[in-house]
Amino acid sequence: MIRRAIALASLVAASAIVIRAASSVEAVPLRRSLADLPASLGQWRSAGDSPLDRATLDVLRADDYVSRTYVSGRIPAELFVAYYTTQRQGDTMHSPMNCLPAAGWQPRSTGRIEIPVGGGASVTTNRYIIQKGLDERLVLYWYQSHGRTIASEYASKVYLVLDSLRLRRSDAALVRVIVPMSPGVPQPERAAADFVRTLYPALDDFIPR
Repeated sequence: MIRRAIALASLVAASAIVIRAASSVEAVPLRRSLADLPASLGQWRSAGDSPLDRATLDVLRADDYVSRTYVSGRIPAELFVAYYTTQRQGDTMHSPMNCLPAAGWQPRSTGRIEIPVGGGASVTTNRYIIQKGLDERLVLYWYQSHGRTIASEYASKVYLVLDSLRLRRSDAALVRVIVPMSPGVPQPERAAADFVRTLYPALDDFIPR
């Protein structure tokens, strides 16, 4: 009983510390608005933005975002980046795998891939194939904050708590790339990885480290 009481007291104390830290974190703005993301990224060219409707924005609750399609040759890559200056209760990031099924997309396979991005660095991304009717798409996404990229949903929450305690920061971004799986895109994973390699260095001008 004494051990249980000590464990419970420790848990309550730890929870109080986390709640206090989360309530006092500083809001960290973007270096530049995501709307200023270059229209040209290597061989990829912007084909235009796709603004979200008010209902979606109310659910997303991001402080800034960009939803834009880039094209290389005939291959499109749909980019979505949402940034949160702080993640207080109710303002945390939403996993794409919670949002996409709500739009009628169902996951057909899941996994992760590691994409080298130069300088010895790499991005480990979630890799999903989703389907709606006969339409199939490849989805890559990750979480990015303070110079690190994270694929795991659980690890991102752990870092959220640790950074709130150590740095008094909970700012972070969700980055998602979608490429169609169709006869016009013979190697969708290769195309998506190429886009990520081109995109990643550009994000440094926007997402705070």
